[in-house]
Amino acid sequence: MSEQPTLALLAEELGAELRLAVGASEQLVPTGLNTLQDANEHEVSFLASAAYKRFLPSTQACAVLLTADQAESCPATALVVPNPYLAFALATSIYDRTPQYVAGIDASAAVAPSADVHETAYIGPGAVIEAHARIAEGVVIGAGSFVGEGTTIGARSRLLPKVVLYHGCSVGADCTIHSNTVIGADGFGFAPSDGKWTKIHQLGGVEIADEVEIGANTCIDRGALGNTVIGRGVKIDNMVQIAHNVQIGDYSAMAACSAVAGSAIIGKQCTIAGGVGIVGHVTLADRSHVTARTLVTKSIEVAGSYSSGTPFSDSRSWRRNAVRYGQLDQMARRLNSVEKALEQVEQTAASRALQPDNSPQGE
Repeated sequence: MSEQPTLALLAEELGAELRLAVGASEQLVPTGLNTLQDANEHEVSFLASAAYKRFLPSTQACAVLLTADQAESCPATALVVPNPYLAFALATSIYDRTPQYVAGIDASAAVAPSADVHETAYIGPGAVIEAHARIAEGVVIGAGSFVGEGTTIGARSRLLPKVVLYHGCSVGADCTIHSNTVIGADGFGFAPSDGKWTKIHQLGGVEIADEVEIGANTCIDRGALGNTVIGRGVKIDNMVQIAHNVQIGDYSAMAACSAVAGSAIIGKQCTIAGGVGIVGHVTLADRSHVTARTLVTKSIEVAGSYSSGTPFSDSRSWRRNAVRYGQLDQMARRLNSVEKALEQVEQTAASRALQPDNSPQGE
């Protein structure tokens, strides 16, 4: 919506049931969104987690997105929805103030004559579009961004300032790539010989499907042979490393500082939490969920939640436990020996119990 809506129009837009507080007007025009504890009388808030329910009675928000069972205790106008967090997500698009760009090519941009740039695209200051690149309708190329030779960008996709797309890559429609992300750099490929490393030239590209969002400072390497592939609707956070020939299935999501080694395959609708490491050449089944700081060292064949690592504790206890962790193999061997000895004792006792009593009568 181009203009800020009234409460009535907001409810209609979000499919919410409007329950007006005493004295409230459906024609009130909220100015934005905020948290329950920080919202003022002109802002809309939401309650999506029980952890924040304690802030509801004292909220100053003019309206709150919440479920029907929470509406009874809401002091403000209630916008009743089945899923408040989803409704909040939809509402953010209404109040989004991201700058809009007017089609055209800035005078300081460098666009190769053979590049195909749609007339409705925006090419920002200092951007570089190399030979035979194709930029579709409504695309935004931010200031200082680079689009390499033969790379294609689909309709309405946006490159924020200083994004780098190397040669021979493809980005689908309706994608967003945030600043300082590099797509299509060489994968980490070197052959050892005589104490030195010989470079393996990376001959593939990167293929990104529609509706993908990639955070700032993320790197997606080109394939060594064939392409690195990012599926439809995938969401990738800041500072994520995706190595050559990785495949990520549709609608999966990866949080910040996670890393995937070469040729790993992540299925559809997977979630990879922050700091996760995934070794190369493994496969994760569709709908696998990997919790924070987990190291995935083998394939996950069954959908589910997977974790590794140890929880934090005070440093003194952690050091003692770290020493014991190093002793686990020795302790396991000792325990195995004790169990075998006990088993022999039990077998001997059972054998003696079964032998007939041959002692003389009367003893």
